[in-house]
Amino acid sequence: METEPYTAPYTAPYLDPEQAAALAARGGVPAPLTPDGLAAWQRRDAERRPRPTLRQLADGGRFEAVAHDADGVPVVTARPAGADGALPALLYLHGGGLIGGNAYAVLPRVLRESAEPLGLAVLSVDYPLAPAARYPAPLHACRTALRWAVREAAALRIDPRRIVLAGKSAGGGLAAALALLLRDEGGPAPLGQLLLSPMLDDRGTTPSARQAAGHDTWDATSNATAWQAALGPLHRAPDLPPYAAPARARDLAGLPPAYLEVGSAETFRDETTAYAHALWQAGGHAELHVWPGAPHGFDTLAPTAAISRTAAAARRDWLRRLLGRPGAGMGG
Repeated sequence: METEPYTAPYTAPYLDPEQAAALAARGGVPAPLTPDGLAAWQRRDAERRPRPTLRQLADGGRFEAVAHDADGVPVVTARPAGADGALPALLYLHGGGLIGGNAYAVLPRVLRESAEPLGLAVLSVDYPLAPAARYPAPLHACRTALRWAVREAAALRIDPRRIVLAGKSAGGGLAAALALLLRDEGGPAPLGQLLLSPMLDDRGTTPSARQAAGHDTWDATSNATAWQAALGPLHRAPDLPPYAAPARARDLAGLPPAYLEVGSAETFRDETTAYAHALWQAGGHAELHVWPGAPHGFDTLAPTAAISRTAAAARRDWLRRLLGRPGAGMGG
């Protein structure tokens, strides 16, 4: 049965009640980020997301945390204290629109929600930020960190055959881009890719980008400002490489298994679901979750909300199943 395309005016997306309450408690939707406010936004972001110390990351002895120079790229590694042997690992790429965030601030939640219950190591990459570092510098830094991790796997006590690329928002986009780059360069091949509300498309023309304008925590105006900072004159160029914006990729065959999640009330909803469909059409293995009524960053906005807890459990379940598969992993 064929259906007619939706042509009615866009209305505000449904918002989960717990998410709506958390958003109201924070003063509502933040004002859109514009280019003239970028420098001030970055200063506020650094204040809002201070870097915990290694002692703080250790959390009273629950974890081991070490800072490294990964061939010129800052990386902080952490693992459950007392965990023996070579652990599977997440190469984690933080969010922040390619213009903010840091490798340390994201670790406490990743360690608590994934590393500790599953017995994982985490390698969190402090890639350089735009506009000081534009494409391809952040992506190449992530590739350098991965290659270093594979080379130094014995010293890091990780299993180089079971490294999963992971990231949220901008970090999710970088993880997807890194998977494409590694495929085309012949490796190393990740075991999987965990893409959480990934920032995939610089064009900003999807229905969800228009519908969420003025309603999401990260709207189309903020997104365009971040992409412009990250790409400069390449922003929205017709021949932009897929490694800069993975939604531009025409061939998604041969990529590692992917987990994709996104909120139904966020700007990135349609580009994430389209990417999952493209993976399926290329014969790929992809699992997609669209959380109803969730805005961008919903699990940070309301971490104890039912939908946030359900989403965290679904990610762990996928990782548990992925890591239980024998024979796949990194080589070459």
